[in-house]
Amino acid sequence: MVSPFVSLPAATTLPSTYKKLPSTLPPDSTGILESHQKNKYVISTSGHTAHPDDILASCEALQAYIQRAQDAADEELRSWESDIAAKELAEKRRIAPGWLDSDARILQPEKSRKGGVIIDSKMDDTCANISVLQLMQSDISTKDSDHLDLDRAFGSLEINNHGNNKT
Repeated sequence: MVSPFVSLPAATTLPSTYKKLPSTLPPDSTGILESHQKNKYVISTSGHTAHPDDILASCEALQAYIQRAQDAADEELRSWESDIAAKELAEKRRIAPGWLDSDARILQPEKSRKGGVIIDSKMDDTCANISVLQLMQSDISTKDSDHLDLDRAFGSLEINNHGNNKT
C-alpha cells in the first residue's frame, strides 16, 4: 500500500566539478596546535565525553564558586548582625543618652543588707553592728535637729489658727 502523501527520496545528481572533502579538518587558522587536546575517554550515560582533567577542573571551579557564595553569604550575615547591634546601641543611647559614652555613673549601686539593716558598702564592720533601735533614735534626733537648725536659720515661725476652726 502506498500513501499518496508520502514521496520516496530520489538520488541527487552531482555536478561534474564536484570535489570530495578530505576526511580530516585542516589545521587551525589561529596557529594553535591540536596536540594539546586530550583524549576524551570518560563517557556519560547521556553520551557526553570528557577527559578526567576536564572533570577535575570543572569540580574545582564549582568548589571555588560555592566558596565565593559562602563567603558572600557570611559577609552579608555579619553585615546584618552589625546593623542590628548598631540599631540596638542607638536605641540604648536614645533611652539613656551619654550613659554608654562615658565612665561617669550618676546612679549609685544598691546598698547591701546585713541583718535586716541597710548599710552603705563603704561603712566598716563596726558600723554594721548598730542596732535598729539606735538607728531609729538617731533618725528621730536628726529630724529634731533639722527642725532646730531651720528655726535657728530662719527664726521661729508660729502658726496661729485663729478663725480657721470649723467646729
